[in-house]
Amino acid sequence: MTEFLSKDYWNNRYETQETGWDLKTISPPLKAYIDQLSNKNLRILIPGCGSGHEAEYLLKQGFQNVTVIDIAPLAVDKMKSYLSDYHNIKIICADFFTHTGEYDLILEQTFFCALNPDLRTKYVQKMSELLSKNGKLVGLLFGVQFPKNPPFGGSREEYLELFLNDFQINILEPCHNSIKSREGNELFFNFSKNGI
Repeated sequence: MTEFLSKDYWNNRYETQETGWDLKTISPPLKAYIDQLSNKNLRILIPGCGSGHEAEYLLKQGFQNVTVIDIAPLAVDKMKSYLSDYHNIKIICADFFTHTGEYDLILEQTFFCALNPDLRTKYVQKMSELLSKNGKLVGLLFGVQFPKNPPFGGSREEYLELFLNDFQINILEPCHNSIKSREGNELFFNFSKNGI
């Protein structure tokens, strides 16, 4: 399973254009969430940035502090090229689990489902570590299992058990505005970091 985490594995997926997760645009649920944010100075992180549609949308909406991180150099180089006109974004090529920083908001879009499920507890801990005191983790999780992996799916019950100790569960419900091909398969979530 560790090959799913390797830089070479994901770089090869971009090289061969095996990017079935790429919607070619921002995910509608994340667009709706971003559209209601009024603080353009939020420190925002997008892990597993892929083609960067969410990052580009944030920048176009005037957000001033966006960071994206991906392990695949091809994805990072492409993003650096087409977002080169923006100066309020940091684009990092690195392993998410080695990243340091503090963020008010982390957006989840097909990163969690790309990780080996053995790393889910580590994912939760890392997200909590990276978030500020009142920080939020918001995004989409698959609410189904898939026969071929990745993506790795799961269930609402599994996610509740996984996140409950480190996060306050504000929302974890079936997504009402998924794209057609993902209807009934996505859960929208909004979690707040638990205070100490």
